[in-house]
Amino acid sequence: MTTRMIFARRVFRIAGIYGLAVLLPQYFLEERLGRDFPPATNHPEHFYGFLGVAVAWQLAFLIIASDPKKYRLMMIPGIVEKASFAAATFVLYWQHRLAASLLAFGVIDLAWALLFAAAFQVAKGLEL
Repeated sequence: MTTRMIFARRVFRIAGIYGLAVLLPQYFLEERLGRDFPPATNHPEHFYGFLGVAVAWQLAFLIIASDPKKYRLMMIPGIVEKASFAAATFVLYWQHRLAASLLAFGVIDLAWALLFAAAFQVAKGLEL
């Protein structure tokens, strides 16, 4: 196995595991999040819908990790998923609508987007 393959696999495997570790507990924290970061959730379908889609993407990252060459094109929407959340947190923070503690998650997702972009470029070399 090449170093390029190992890099791409590790990036997506660690991202998927990290994402599941961060997201799954939130299924049990709706009420607490409403207290800690008011107002309370008025549309729980958006909250749980977001979690469901985000968890599905973590599973997709684990699938990409299984064969980065085969699933290389799926890295593109993965980059978009991470970059879009990062961008949203930066804009909301700039508008004073997001706590600095939550901005940290946007910074983390920006780092993942950059690592995904690097893995995408590395995986290009696997096609040879």
